[in-house]
Amino acid sequence: MQRPIVVVGAGHAGVEAVLAASRMGHPAVLVTRDPAAMGRMSCNPAIGGIGKGQLVREVDALGGLMALATDATAIQYRTLNTQKGPAVRSTRAQCDRERYEAFVGAAVQRAPGVTVIAGEATDLRIRDGEVAAVVLDDGRELDAAAVVLTCGTFLDGLLHFGDRQVAGGRIDEPPSRGLSDALRRLGLPVGRLKTGTPPRLLAESLDLERLEEQPHDPASGPFSLFGTASPLPRRSCWITWTNDAAHQAIRDNLHRAPLFTGRIAGRGPRYCPSIEDKVVRFAHHDRHPVFLEPEGIDSPLVYPNGLSTSLPLDVQQRYVQAIPGLERAVITQPGYAVEYDFVDPRAVTTTLNARGIRGLYLAGQVLGTTGYEEAAALGLLAGTNAVLALRNQAPFVPTRAQAYLGVMVDDLVARGVTEPYRMFTSRAEFRLSLREDNAWDRLSPRAASLGLLDARCADAVAARLDRLDAAGRHLAATRLRAREAPPDIPVPPEGLTLLELLRRPETDVDRLATLPGGQAMADLAPDERAALAIRTRYEGYIARERLDVERFDRFEALALPPDLDFRAIPGLSLEVAERLDRVRPPTLGMASRLEGVTPAAVSILMLRLKDAPAR
Repeated sequence: MQRPIVVVGAGHAGVEAVLAASRMGHPAVLVTRDPAAMGRMSCNPAIGGIGKGQLVREVDALGGLMALATDATAIQYRTLNTQKGPAVRSTRAQCDRERYEAFVGAAVQRAPGVTVIAGEATDLRIRDGEVAAVVLDDGRELDAAAVVLTCGTFLDGLLHFGDRQVAGGRIDEPPSRGLSDALRRLGLPVGRLKTGTPPRLLAESLDLERLEEQPHDPASGPFSLFGTASPLPRRSCWITWTNDAAHQAIRDNLHRAPLFTGRIAGRGPRYCPSIEDKVVRFAHHDRHPVFLEPEGIDSPLVYPNGLSTSLPLDVQQRYVQAIPGLERAVITQPGYAVEYDFVDPRAVTTTLNARGIRGLYLAGQVLGTTGYEEAAALGLLAGTNAVLALRNQAPFVPTRAQAYLGVMVDDLVARGVTEPYRMFTSRAEFRLSLREDNAWDRLSPRAASLGLLDARCADAVAARLDRLDAAGRHLAATRLRAREAPPDIPVPPEGLTLLELLRRPETDVDRLATLPGGQAMADLAPDERAALAIRTRYEGYIARERLDVERFDRFEALALPPDLDFRAIPGLSLEVAERLDRVRPPTLGMASRLEGVTPAAVSILMLRLKDAPAR
């Protein structure tokens, strides 16, 4: 009987890790204090966003659950950055919080080979440099072929409610004790980070007449190519803005904010700061947006995105009720900040295996990330590589040129973090090739070969690509004559092909489907029409980027020996050698991206590789 992979933590990273093992046919155990909380949305009830939407599509392309769960429980979709190019457009969905959690829990419970155990992991057993077991708080030891730690914000978590501090990973849930010390004993560098959440508001206490409505966009979504669930009723979100009265209430009470009194030592996310941080850092702004997001179809609660805080409840009530439309708002749960331990991600390899400890993997916020999407992608990667390592097969490590997942892993392992890491499209240098619409083309064939994607899903990917290719060929072979063209579509006397017409940015793809010969476009789903238009209109740019990718791949193909003694290489400074030794980059490409590694040092390494004897 195979020894199981033990996954600690049932957030998005843990769920994707255990399901990846299940899909690959390896038994897995999921350890969680509360089995009813699998996939719980600790913060906002939303999935996706700038850069994050691309990660969700990649998780779907790799056979993961997040996109399916989102589509089954979404109450609103929107596409962000629609006024910009396709490289930076991203989908975001509001979800029904309770239904999302139920969907995820049911998926884990019915997954083949998965056992869910209620308990708290407090220690690890290591034998001969390899993880052997997970120790629970009741003394049980779970035999483990590999361990994936996905502890979220629970590692020695501490909640801040103004002057009051409460041990916990999230409200009303105790922290994880013991694992931080276990990781330190193993020599892993443990630090401290901070995040936060806003108060929850009673929906019926809001004055919607004074708010700006943000309705569902019927042209946006879904995330998954493989979903079959019926859509839920759609709901609007609402927008309001802070004002000077709200800011003054905050400024008057900064002496009660643990963020400024020194009580909070951990660094928070720069791109999602608390409201008190925004008021101080951006004092020149006279207002900040607040997005009021319903927590579900039947939920009485609203999530005020933009009001994350660590201030006391009485201050929260004062500044919330100073905001237009929220004058009578009732707070049902106070906002709070949470500090937690994390491991410096430079202490793991690109497979997410902790250096020097075979079989121990880390994923999600324990590696310094923030967000459900980043956690899910890392969890899937960790679970996959744990199985591959047990089979003595080559690891799955997507590069920066192949996936946003590859960008994230490279960023984390090569550069570490000084604040919670959040994905953005700006982090990807090849983002025109890493769009939402082609995630399946990029990753699903590899997922199928690994056993992550079943035959039905692999066939769906292949059929989609066939439809796009066939439609493109048909449009290229179909000529629109000047006499057949509508008056508002200029066509030269000799005519032009429908593919040439599609290349025009002003051409509406739905209108093209109605033209003579446009049936091939009409037969495509709306998202497929958009995908065909993108690859047609940006063909030249994509081709040029492909040349950059080829140069990148050549650099990435230059592997550095795992036992290379950087200090013994003539010409490398001690500082550069120490940086290289700490990270142990597997390729010359990653070495070139390390902070402090100069072009001269890269040249020295390249010469060293050329002079090295063939193995």
